[in-house]
Formats: sequence, C-alpha cells, structure tokens
Amino acid sequence: MALRKTAGMRIPLIYALHSGNLYGTERMALWTAAGLTDRFDPVIMAPKGPALEEAARMGFSAVPFGSPGEFALAVRPFFARSRRLVFLATGVVHSLAAVAWNWLYRRPMVHLHVVHGGTDERLSYGRKRRLHHSRVTFVAVSAFVKERLIANGVAPHRVEVIENFLPESRVQSAVRRAAFTADGISRIVVVSRVDPIKRIDLLLDALDRTPELSCLPIRVLGTGWELEKLRERAAKNNPNVVFAGFQSAVDEELASADLLLHLCPSEPFGLAVLEAMAAGIPVLVADSGGAGSLVENNVTGFHFRANDADALSARLKELLALPAVRLNGVVQAAAGTLQDRFSASARIADYRRLLEGKRL
Repeated sequence: MALRKTAGMRIPLIYALHSGNLYGTERMALWTAAGLTDRFDPVIMAPKGPALEEAARMGFSAVPFGSPGEFALAVRPFFARSRRLVFLATGVVHSLAAVAWNWLYRRPMVHLHVVHGGTDERLSYGRKRRLHHSRVTFVAVSAFVKERLIANGVAPHRVEVIENFLPESRVQSAVRRAAFTADGISRIVVVSRVDPIKRIDLLLDALDRTPELSCLPIRVLGTGWELEKLRERAAKNNPNVVFAGFQSAVDEELASADLLLHLCPSEPFGLAVLEAMAAGIPVLVADSGGAGSLVENNVTGFHFRANDADALSARLKELLALPAVRLNGVVQAAAGTLQDRFSASARIADYRRLLEGKRL
C-alpha cells in the first residue's frame, strides 16, 4: 500500500540531525518537516542546542541525544511501537542505526538520507557509500551534490535532487532593500564561514590588485579558522574590509548592502544566496559548485570565474558602474526565481511525491 494518511493516524516522520546548531542544514530540516505536518507527525532528533529548541517552539517532538549509542537507544522505541514510519537523516551513523533497528523490527519504512554536502570530500560524500547495501534513497540538495555523490561511488539511480528553498513566511518577513535609484554598487556584504575553502582570501587578493576598489565598504559576516589571520591582513592592506564576526541581524545587514558576494568555488548550495534574493539585493557568485548553479549569469545575478582574483576584480569594477535599471532588473528576475524554483510549496511537493512513490 502506498504511503498515505490512514484512519485518522499520522505516520511518524523522524528527522535525525547530526548537529544541534541552527545553520542551513538544520533550518532546512525544520522547514521540510513543517511542510509535511498535514500528513506526518514530525519528531526531530539532534544533539542539544538551538535546533531542538526551535523544533520545540514549532510544536514538534524534540528528542536530544549525545553519542551514537545514545541515539540508537533513543530511536529504538519509535521502531518498536510504530506500525510504519518515515526516517530522514543527515548523518551516516544515524541512518545505519535505523537500518539496524528495522532489520530487527521489520517495519514498513521510507528512509531518506539527505545530503547537504560540505567542505570535506570524504566525510561529506565518501562515507555515504556505507549505505549502499540498504534501501536508502539519497536526497541531494543540488545537482552539484549529486555529482559529488556519484563521483564518490553512489549509484546515480539512488540519488534524487530536491533543492533547498525558503518558506513563504521567511520571504515575506525578510527586510528588503529599496530599489536602486543610483547607478552602481557601493556596499558589499559577505555572509560565510571564514575557513580556507570559502576563499575569503580571494577577495583580499582582488583588492590588492585593484586600487580602484578601495572605495567599496565590505563587511564579512561569520567566524572561522582564518578570521583573525584575514582580519589582521585587511587591517594592514584593506581597511575598507571589516570582518564583523558572527552577526545575528543578517537580514538587516543584507538589506543595507548593494551586493552579496559569495566566493566559495565548491559550495554545495548556498542558502545565503536565496536570502539575498529575498532581501532584494543582487548576488555575485563563483561560476562553479552548487552556489554557481543558483544564479543565471547577468539575469538573476552575476558570475565570476572561480578562484580567479583578476576575474573577481574585473567583475566588481563592472558592477561599480552598472546602471540602476540593470541592477533592478536582476533583482526582479531573482525574485521570480525565488517564487518558482526555490518556493517551499514546489519543493515540499517534491518530497511528497518521493514519499508517496515509496511502498510500505
């Protein structure tokens, strides 16, 4: 029988998160669960932290765990008492625990392993092969993530692509920048971890080579391994760049800028790009990785050649003088993409089709 709501009972939907933070992966899990509450009963399992706090605030069952052993013990009762269930996970060890318990209890189960990707190829993609002999379906959040899974040995037919999205409430509540009335950009914001793979250093390289860009105020929001190193470098050579560290008011920061700059060449997705679209500011992204695929060059945003400081500086110089009508056109086109390709209703419908297409 196909997976569906039956006899007034909702099927448990257990979403196991490998992190208790409230970054892109965890927010997407909560938004996905929220979109499926009419048919399923969400249970969010995660290490203690803001993700579980937000899950409880949203009215979901919130189950904490620490070690993998604690997770296995915490999830077992759901297999023991549920006639059927849906299980989603972001961590391999949690999917393996679900496979093991279901081998014991033999429940009809749909098992999705959601892959957001990451900076470590082995941990983010290579370990997924450990799930090869299970009946797990991999959900990749971008075509780039699917490509990396396949490159690391996951069979293509096992991978479905369902892109990330912003809930309508998130789009509607976003603080928006007013339309451009003057030509060119004059303020830039970067929202990113300050880690080597994110290539924030590329921005400083571009500024070092192009004195004309020293007039651009640039704020880098985020923390990471290279924060102090790059902050010291900027203070010495690029005083127009401020490394502001973690900031809670990202919406306000976006709305006060003229451009979001996204530098990572291998970003699995790039939720900040969608948030910039919601804020009404253009985006400039590397022409590779998942983030690059979110933007149609010169239509819904702008590309520069990945890992190329000269290409980045040349693109920024172009944007300094781009007519306001062009900037507003890109913002409007991006808003349309946000309502279509990255809409919650469309992507939740993808999850519904995937779940209902499985047989219990």
